[in-house]
Amino acid sequence: MNYTERLSNVTVLGAAGKMGSGILLLTALEMADLSLKPENKGKLFVINAIDVSSEALIGLMRYIRAQTLKAAEKKTVQLRLAYADRADLIDNDEIIRQYIEDVMVVIRPSVHLETAYSSTLIFEAIKEDPELKVKILSQIDRNNPLKPWYFTNTSSIPITQLDEKAKLGGRIIGFHFYNPPAVQKLVEVIKSNQTLPEVEEFALQYAKNLRKVVVPSNDFAGFIGNGHFMRDALHGIAEAKKLAKEVSLAEAIYMINRVSQEYLVRPMGIFQLIDYVGIDVCQYIMSVMNPYQPNEDLHSDLLDRMIALGVKGGQHSDGSQKDGFLKYDKGRVVGVYNPDSKAYVMIADFQPACDTRLGAQPASMKPWKSVVGAPLKENLLQTIFNEMKTMDNLGAELARKYAKRSKEIGLKLVADKVAFNDNDVNTVLLTGFYHAYGPINNYLD
Repeated sequence: MNYTERLSNVTVLGAAGKMGSGILLLTALEMADLSLKPENKGKLFVINAIDVSSEALIGLMRYIRAQTLKAAEKKTVQLRLAYADRADLIDNDEIIRQYIEDVMVVIRPSVHLETAYSSTLIFEAIKEDPELKVKILSQIDRNNPLKPWYFTNTSSIPITQLDEKAKLGGRIIGFHFYNPPAVQKLVEVIKSNQTLPEVEEFALQYAKNLRKVVVPSNDFAGFIGNGHFMRDALHGIAEAKKLAKEVSLAEAIYMINRVSQEYLVRPMGIFQLIDYVGIDVCQYIMSVMNPYQPNEDLHSDLLDRMIALGVKGGQHSDGSQKDGFLKYDKGRVVGVYNPDSKAYVMIADFQPACDTRLGAQPASMKPWKSVVGAPLKENLLQTIFNEMKTMDNLGAELARKYAKRSKEIGLKLVADKVAFNDNDVNTVLLTGFYHAYGPINNYLD
């Protein structure tokens, strides 16, 4: 079965979710593009969009149509060539409408798992629950005579565990898209101990066709991305709790969030990033990873406390940020949650005192947006951190400690053979987390 045949009947599990919708979009576009090639004229392509909610699937189809319009508008020249044999398609609007129709006709929304029993390729993007994933993949495999291949989007569960427990015989690979899949360039590819060579070969070809940046990870719980992020988050939480012995917890969270964003030249502070992913999601990922880390305790009492209070972060259905550790107003951070009073404290009430306590940033400091695209970025970063090394205020001290810990985490991922090399760790943080620089660097040496 060649590449095109493998993509002739596909299923996306969890298709209406945050990750599944992006995977569905990218795969439907790839299938539609394949259908337009002369050698594939007349071939049937089907992608089953399976989810538990009919209402969510209706919203999914609206999303796919809107995103396909945007994709078509960006490649009208290629589409004009693809439809060159269609004399009835004259102007760009007609070509774009036809392409949207060709993409939408490929998609079959369904709430029935049985729909997957005729697919040759299954993308799994359901809840990050090992038992649920094994149950569903096993059910499909028992009832699908085609011996399908499985691409799991898990960000933390070892692929070998899924492979062995679901008895898939190496027909599975970790294909971890980053959020949102349609925008993020990074994909972590993780083989199980038995993953078949042809499955990996197909995965790399699919990633190449989607123009993704591929970073391989060894099959350790959390892989590279969450292996770094979860430990980075735990460091930030621990530093906030230490600081809370001198100031309120809300003030400490604000200060560590500011240091981890502005002083470290990152796109988000650590507590904002935890909110973005979801406090409950972070807690669950840690719980999945923790049993595989006998020499570490990947757990946070503060995350437990926030969830017990019903504060979870994450996103609304329209993509806007829900309140978590921080309160948001049109995307702007305006408050910090106080677990003691069970209410948000407005940042404006304590910001001046906290900023004074942190002290000045390096005079050469620039915001992340200015640094990430700077033509001489490395020189600029070195200048910033050289200056930071000479400063003795609290903000600089916390930033140096944070950067040192971030580097330690990265180096340990390589030493533990989770990552193959330093560059892979840096690529994940640069590409998947949009950092301006990789954690493994010599800026503060």
